[in-house]
Amino acid sequence: MKKLTLLAAIIGMMLAGTEAKSILKTSVKLEIQKEFSKKKDGTWAGKMEGKAYWYKLDKNAKLWWSTDGKKWAEVSNQMWADKSGKWIKIGDNKLWLSADMGKTWSEVPEWKWEGPMGEWYQFDKDWSLWSNA
Repeated sequence: MKKLTLLAAIIGMMLAGTEAKSILKTSVKLEIQKEFSKKKDGTWAGKMEGKAYWYKLDKNAKLWWSTDGKKWAEVSNQMWADKSGKWIKIGDNKLWLSADMGKTWSEVPEWKWEGPMGEWYQFDKDWSLWSNA
């Protein structure tokens, strides 16, 4: 009888330990959301075909890109891609998104998009850039 009670106690502890591990795994998966802050340099990260780029807007909200953050060139099509590969552009004083290679466009909700490393960016009404990175 003592052996049966001991066995039941051991099984109970093992089950409790499994449940505790499950709860711990679930809580670890919760994403910690960082607050947005204004980007002093106004640049954001991008990635295209495995190559890293930096983007920024000039005073007229025209898009510029760089591979090293030093030499900048105007982006001819004035578009960049978010983390999922959807195209983003500025037009009619709004931020637009296309999921079908530029055939149709819709306004970007809250003017937010996700960068290549999971960071989030957002423009305000004055085209100042904010980020949670």
